[in-house]
Amino acid sequence: MKLILVYKKGDDSINHLKIALDAGHGPDTPGKRTPDGSMREFQFNSAVARYAAELLAQCPGVQTLFTHAADGSRDVPLKERTDRANSWGADLLVSIHANASGDGWSNAEGIETFTYSVPSAASTRLAQTIQSALIASTGLRDRGVKIANFHMVRESKMPSVLLECGFMTNQQEAELLKSDAYRRKCATAIVSGIAKACNFHVPSQPEFNIPDKPATQIPQNPVPNPDNSSKKTEFSDVNAGSWYESAIQRISSSEIGLMSGYPDGTFKPDERVTRGELAVILTRLLNREVKQE
Repeated sequence: MKLILVYKKGDDSINHLKIALDAGHGPDTPGKRTPDGSMREFQFNSAVARYAAELLAQCPGVQTLFTHAADGSRDVPLKERTDRANSWGADLLVSIHANASGDGWSNAEGIETFTYSVPSAASTRLAQTIQSALIASTGLRDRGVKIANFHMVRESKMPSVLLECGFMTNQQEAELLKSDAYRRKCATAIVSGIAKACNFHVPSQPEFNIPDKPATQIPQNPVPNPDNSSKKTEFSDVNAGSWYESAIQRISSSEIGLMSGYPDGTFKPDERVTRGELAVILTRLLNREVKQE
């Protein structure tokens, strides 16, 4: 199997690329949930697939197809999924999952990516770039790129990978898998890895530093710019050159004042916003508009 892409001259877009996105399992698949029943795996898988499709829709020349039931109406059989991707003529397939170890809580942790037992060079390349992006983005343990005789990677006629984005049976990772911020982070990393493998640019998205080497060699906690001499804010955890630096500078300025940092001098840019905090932010915004009137 070979991944053949036709590029436009003079830009980072492509003429044609068909990507099949597969959210593993379904809403009622037996056993595919956290030990406490607070999350079903399909909830994570389908959300990440949807976010990835939204990002890929911004890329000229890229088409996406869901092999699962996007409305969650049923657990689509595996053969139907690969038949759909094959008949559509997909150039690559990405199957998205959350992992598990046993029926109860366990210490198993991290992210791993699978290709077929006898993978093509294109599948290996795709697996390495996505695995690298996921580790660089999430900071979770790198379990590496592995091979397996899974149906989705065996029966697909195009380069294909199966992703395990964290353990539902690990209490800490289960909380991440349930969070919208982590799901969006995984989707962005997946798209970044696809773009790296296929050599196209994703507009208006943070860039991940994905080197041309196996995922196990990626630094666990990369920073956009280690030289903070040109920082625009005083927050210790907002690095100079980070994609959100200017936005944080503006929204926390004395002129705007919609958000503020923490007493320890941090902003915690990756922290989730609670409904109460959102209410305070929106109230401040409404008060500003009233004053301006």
